[in-house]
Amino acid sequence: MPIERFQFTGSEGQQLAAALDTPEGVIHAYALFAHCFTCGKDVLAAKRIAVALAAKGIAVLRFDFSNAQGLRLSGLLDSPAGEPRAYALFAHCFTCGKDVHAAKRIAEGLTALGIAVLRFDFTGLGSSEGEFANTTFSSNVADLIAAADQLRKVRRAPAILIGHSLGGAAVLAAAAAVPEARAVVTIGAPSDPAHVAGLLKGQFKQIDDRGEVEVTLAGRPFRIRRAFLDDIAEQELDARIAALRKALLIFHSPTDEIVGIENASRIFAAARHPKSFVSLAGADHLLSRKSDAAYVADVIAAWAERYLDMVPIDMVPRGSSFGPSRTGVNAETAGDPGRVTVRETRQGHLQQEIVAGAHRFLADEPVAGGGGDSGPTPYDLLLAALGACTAMTLRLYAERKALPLARVTVRLRHSRIHAADCATCETKEGMIDRIERGIVLEGTLDALERARLLEIADKCPVHRTLTSEVDIRTTELSGE
Repeated sequence: MPIERFQFTGSEGQQLAAALDTPEGVIHAYALFAHCFTCGKDVLAAKRIAVALAAKGIAVLRFDFSNAQGLRLSGLLDSPAGEPRAYALFAHCFTCGKDVHAAKRIAEGLTALGIAVLRFDFTGLGSSEGEFANTTFSSNVADLIAAADQLRKVRRAPAILIGHSLGGAAVLAAAAAVPEARAVVTIGAPSDPAHVAGLLKGQFKQIDDRGEVEVTLAGRPFRIRRAFLDDIAEQELDARIAALRKALLIFHSPTDEIVGIENASRIFAAARHPKSFVSLAGADHLLSRKSDAAYVADVIAAWAERYLDMVPIDMVPRGSSFGPSRTGVNAETAGDPGRVTVRETRQGHLQQEIVAGAHRFLADEPVAGGGGDSGPTPYDLLLAALGACTAMTLRLYAERKALPLARVTVRLRHSRIHAADCATCETKEGMIDRIERGIVLEGTLDALERARLLEIADKCPVHRTLTSEVDIRTTELSGE
């Protein structure tokens, strides 16, 4: 995370030096830290607390874009620290908005699990431009496609489409236009957009006579025009569901009083596999309880792992960023066991994310060395590589020779020494690196067996690499 130089003038006119630790994205609050007597801003306690606070923020970024009519639509991109595991696009319920509790809580839950979520206000709602009276179901679908296009352009195309209520029907209709989306989720969605017409009972004649009517929905007035009813009557959602060719997850409460559970049954019957249904027992249509929204987020994240190139969340270290590339989490190292990718997380001055196949972890430096102490140092990892290779080599040799080796422990230490202090080294001037490796061999081994195992330790592949000539070639690669 950025650490900015921050100077100001004291009450006596003197210049005071400070450091401002800031997270990526939106800053939710500022904190002022006063260090201990005779200490300073770089005392370990101050640095560690500042680093921890700055790393806690989940960025909520303003994400505005234009729809097909050139109207500005207002959006928010909830993004985790570092590169997201995947991007999701969320469509809110009819006459709701991006800030409705269900949208906000599900986005927060998914973001905490490493999935970035774009939620926005449809045309004429919330902070978006346009008039709601001029919108239709088809225009909502077009807004969704415009959102996916913008996300693809500036970040990465959404891999997950999530829709709540009529927004669920909208993502089913829009899915074919977002080829990168491999998973679709509906929450309390109607199987037919015309279900909305049920909210206008007794007012159809007035719409026929005047062409529009003002209705009160969720305590707010909205104008509904004849074009809206004509449009939803023409939708053939069953055919779009049957042709989805994407994994489908259907959430629905059996006690939903707005959109009955039979709608979930029809969507499930129309869809082809892979498809899943999750009952939201006890939940209301708007997912008013925070626990229901959190449950939906948890299930989506776990379910999506099966269909997307995402590392399971329990394999991601605490504090790590979540995905290494725009083409898939493991695209950079998949199928190439000799390849490792290291990139700055931008969540600390020196913090690095290491991706090796399906495995990922952090490297850092101690606070005293300018880091955040969030992971092992590069030399720690070097020693770990030698230690792990040594133990594995001894285990394989013992098994092959049927030796009673119960357990191996390797303890290593790296230091710099004067070359003159090394009697067996060719270099006699300056400083050289020394690695001290101590090996504990547990088991009923005799003296000859122990001596042979110590000889074998020097034959481990990493040991040989470190002690042989190594050709390291450096080239510049493109950013993608």
